[in-house]
Amino acid sequence: MSAGGGPGAPYRYDPSAFRRVFERHFTHLAGVHRNSHRYARRPALHDPATGRRWTYAQLWADSGRLADGLAQAGVGRGDVVVISLYNCPEFVLSWLAALRLGAIAAPINFRLAAGEVAHILDDSRPRAFIHDAGLAGVAADALSRAEHEPALVATVGAHGEGVAHGAATAHGAATAHAAATAHGAATAHRGGVALEQLIDAGDADAIPPLPDGVSCYDETTRLYTSGTTGMPKGVSLSGVVDALSAHDVIMHFPLSPEDRTLNMTPWFHRGGLYSGGPNPVLYCGAEAVALRAFDAATVLDWVAEHRLTFLIGAPTNLALLAAEQSARPRDLSALRGIVTMGAPLDREACLRYQRTLTPRIFNGYGTTEAFWNTFLRPEDLPEHAGSAGRACTDDDVAVVRIYEDRPAEPSDHAAKDGAEVGEVIVRSVKAGYAYVNNDVEQAARFRDGWLYIGDLATWDEDEYVTIVGRRDDMIISGGENIHPVQVEAALAEHPQVADAAVVGLPDERWGELVVAYVVATDPGLDAAACDAHCRAHPMLSSFKRPRAYRFVDELPLTATGKKLHYRLREQVVRDAAAGLLRRP
Repeated sequence: MSAGGGPGAPYRYDPSAFRRVFERHFTHLAGVHRNSHRYARRPALHDPATGRRWTYAQLWADSGRLADGLAQAGVGRGDVVVISLYNCPEFVLSWLAALRLGAIAAPINFRLAAGEVAHILDDSRPRAFIHDAGLAGVAADALSRAEHEPALVATVGAHGEGVAHGAATAHGAATAHAAATAHGAATAHRGGVALEQLIDAGDADAIPPLPDGVSCYDETTRLYTSGTTGMPKGVSLSGVVDALSAHDVIMHFPLSPEDRTLNMTPWFHRGGLYSGGPNPVLYCGAEAVALRAFDAATVLDWVAEHRLTFLIGAPTNLALLAAEQSARPRDLSALRGIVTMGAPLDREACLRYQRTLTPRIFNGYGTTEAFWNTFLRPEDLPEHAGSAGRACTDDDVAVVRIYEDRPAEPSDHAAKDGAEVGEVIVRSVKAGYAYVNNDVEQAARFRDGWLYIGDLATWDEDEYVTIVGRRDDMIISGGENIHPVQVEAALAEHPQVADAAVVGLPDERWGELVVAYVVATDPGLDAAACDAHCRAHPMLSSFKRPRAYRFVDELPLTATGKKLHYRLREQVVRDAAAGLLRRP
């Protein structure tokens, strides 16, 4: 309809009709719904370990049943559903079910300690908490520590293999009595209810395809990453961010409906869920393959047996795959590429992977907040191996100067000479631009549409970005982000520790190993005692635990008492070579 001022007035475009379609239908959920009838008989989700497989029609039906089961238990629009699951079909069903209710899915790290899970429960105040049966001990401990009490706790795997193949179940025959039983068990949440019981109680047709009144700007997914103090920090993402993230992957791989992908990293990560994981795969009509726990031999066997076309994982995954393939070669001819994230690839490793696995190696670099923002393509290798590539198609990436007393303006660029070190900033439509209950951090990290990542880098005249360090001294071990501050605080609680500083030691397999420099009040304190203390600490996940110690008389400090982590990062390499580190 013209927006002119009457007869004879000049035509002016009225975008309101487009806006209504965009805001209602440009979401990830809308895309999956389209595929539920467009690709109804195509495979959508495969769990080779259990033999379970869903077509798009079956996946949509089972996610609808679970959504209805959750609704009967009181979950509705705007409620948070915390999901602590391994890479399994129930993860996908829980995520989709939450979206179908207009709720917020919050997948969390299944490696978190009970105190960290309790922090998330209090931070997000979820209506429902879904966890794997193998994590029951941590979940129970977290629930006892948290002030917030979810109305529903559901468990996956407590009664067998989990949800059966979509076509082989009689979900539609669930009775009202079963629904009432599920609801009753759900409210008595300390004991929990089996997730499959909620599905059995649900009606696949009771939930509308798209939740009423929800726009593409509403929050759909909430991911938790480590904050500057080490505690998990919630990142809000909207329906349009979900859709644009899927578009980005589909465009950059590229990904097609004929692909079968396996993301080797946990799906609770932005890079796990969104890079070749359920997000882009289900949006474009391809098939996602679930791998509960990484095993190099299993992955390569599945590539050969199931003709997988894309693998996605951290550099540590690629190193183990290359070693396994060299020891026992498989037919990897189906592979169209391997995408790695989390750390850059050095030249020699890249050449080895191209020879051993596939010539088509990709590397994406980014954050939980904004997904990946630079991309290194096979055509960039090996010449630019070691760099993080150039900005993604829809993203702006810059390296700005560093000042001690203030952040640089987005236009205050470091020289494009490959030498001057600056801070990486990005502007991306894949970012949610919000932290949960953390206005201070939000104001500090997001400025004028730019995300100040905190990574240090150089860039050249062609805008290839090379990461050289981290402004906040974060450690990345096995693809997991570890903030020294949290580990140092845990160590400082030991009665015989006066002070501690934690840094990463470069490691070929894990990327970095956590090493602690400890100032002890008792000369008898040893690595075993420190390790026992860390193992028992309720706020320290196992992957954050130091793997080696060095006992010193003092730590390098600034004049104002701040720890000089960069000096210890230089020293730890020398200490390791000299055999001075003590392993518990």
